[in-house]
Amino acid sequence: MDAVDRDGWPRETLVAAAQGGDPGAIAALVSGSHPHVQRFARSLCASPEDAEDSAQEALIILYRKIGTLRASGALASWMFRIVRNECLRRARRAWRGDDLAHSGAVVSAEDDVLQRLEAQRVAAAIAELPADQRRVLIMRDIQGYPGRAVADALGLSTPAMKSRLHRARAAVRQLLLDAR
Repeated sequence: MDAVDRDGWPRETLVAAAQGGDPGAIAALVSGSHPHVQRFARSLCASPEDAEDSAQEALIILYRKIGTLRASGALASWMFRIVRNECLRRARRAWRGDDLAHSGAVVSAEDDVLQRLEAQRVAAAIAELPADQRRVLIMRDIQGYPGRAVADALGLSTPAMKSRLHRARAAVRQLLLDAR
């Protein structure tokens, strides 16, 4: 019997064996999930570097926590959530300035502080949004994904995604104005 289903994901029997602690099944599960996890990460993360790091982190989580997966048939959705959360975590770190890359341009200390303060204000405003609005705003405006891709990734219709994005932008604008 083939170890993958028609979608290319590892079969439920392999997932169940991995959940039971079979080391060979766990290795095969991680290996078989790798291409799908990479594809998720490339579609969700802001940069190729973040995508690669998020995919690796997701596979480590799969390896360590396969026993916590409730339904062996839910592997794809579980991995999508892990990758999505990892990409969002990396985006939040970037907004806070934890991952600031040096562009090579000389910036004055004053300008640097002002840029960091403004980025922190925007990040704080985005963090106050409801989760559904925050996800749409991050994927569309920060990560730059097309509207259709955002709607598909979040399981929304395009009009629903646009509505959430509009509400999120308006809320961030108001929060920034109120903070002045």
